[in-house]
Amino acid sequence: MFLENLKALMESKDLWVELRPGEPGYMVLKGTYGEKIHKTFHMTRQGVRWRFQRLFNHVYVEAFETILMIEKTFGTQLREHAIQISKERYTLRQEALRHGFQDARRLVEEAADSRTHGQVTR
Repeated sequence: MFLENLKALMESKDLWVELRPGEPGYMVLKGTYGEKIHKTFHMTRQGVRWRFQRLFNHVYVEAFETILMIEKTFGTQLREHAIQISKERYTLRQEALRHGFQDARRLVEEAADSRTHGQVTR
């Protein structure tokens, strides 16, 4: 929900992202931090800044650092496999969010069953 709210406020030009140069550089969330931010995110301005910092300057950038390290070592031949697996995981995660908390094994088994059109693969 945080990302969807952030996207909406960025599209409405209430918030935007700037790159701060440095070694290394980093992203900064800019914009009008007022009551609209509090109502949209249900957290303080500092909470919004912290979550942005964590997601975009840590998680997102570190994911690319990891990809660069792996691809420098092994080349790009594994990239398509990684993309396919990440798309599958994303789909499973979205499904889990729609259905609420369920046992992970059950979700994986249901997904496998749906891929084989009801054929049991055991």
